[in-house]
Amino acid sequence: MPPSPPPPVGDGWSTEPDGTPSSSDSFQDASRGDRLQKVLSSAGVGSRRACEELILAGEVLVNGHVVNTLPAWVDPSRDHIVVSGQSVRTNAPLVYVLLFKPRGVICSNAPTEDRRRAIDLVPHPKGVRLFPVGRLDVDSSGLLVLTNDGDLAARLTHPRHGVKKEYEVTVRGELSDKSLNRLRKGMMLADRRSRGRVRAKKALANKVDILHRDRDRTRLNIVLAEGRNRQVRRMMARLGHPVRKLRRLRIGPLNLKGLRPGQWRDLTPWEVEQLQAVANREPRQAPPASRRKQS
Repeated sequence: MPPSPPPPVGDGWSTEPDGTPSSSDSFQDASRGDRLQKVLSSAGVGSRRACEELILAGEVLVNGHVVNTLPAWVDPSRDHIVVSGQSVRTNAPLVYVLLFKPRGVICSNAPTEDRRRAIDLVPHPKGVRLFPVGRLDVDSSGLLVLTNDGDLAARLTHPRHGVKKEYEVTVRGELSDKSLNRLRKGMMLADRRSRGRVRAKKALANKVDILHRDRDRTRLNIVLAEGRNRQVRRMMARLGHPVRKLRRLRIGPLNLKGLRPGQWRDLTPWEVEQLQAVANREPRQAPPASRRKQS
């Protein structure tokens, strides 16, 4: 199968070199400027984690040298950066899009032959390279933010900022009050960390409301303040109630009002401001041990 063509040149991409070659060792010098993955993410290449993966896979060249180790630092005003054969320009206009992702659409930007990607549904007139903020699995639908603002994306997805996300979920069977309390109090879920390590961490729902309940199914509204991988589905599976349908209704101040599955629109300046305010909010600090409520 022939290799996939590079993404089209847009406002965020350039094919003209603008830097000078230098030794690859120099990118290990922190005084050089900014972290390479941060520069790539800010240019709309992808999330910081995705950019780190591209670097480690040897897909990134700086001034003609492959940079495949981290940490690495670059000067975005002087260095010429190439990702997967396409030069990166760091002065692209910032774009913020709200998409009603349908079921069957994936959030990965990797080329695929048998699945539609979320970015394929957003032919933005500014021609910038967008990427999804967080993820919705292929069987889920609902609100998805796409942007080329890597800094905002990193803050929106980091658990310590506690950006709330609301879901409408239909599960198999009748959810008992005992199971409802387990959702609210939390349960331990294992996450696979770097280098194959597994770490268990408590996962809970910040708010749970029953919308409908009978012997065959339960429909409920769930609010989370963190976005771990398939968290809602994993929590419900632990309770013995597999998810039949999942739709994300809200992220912070944003909702799906006025959109149908597959439709998208640009965020208004006010919405961008509100989203930035939520993402920039200082994380809540735990109270001193002496003041904590004793159980």
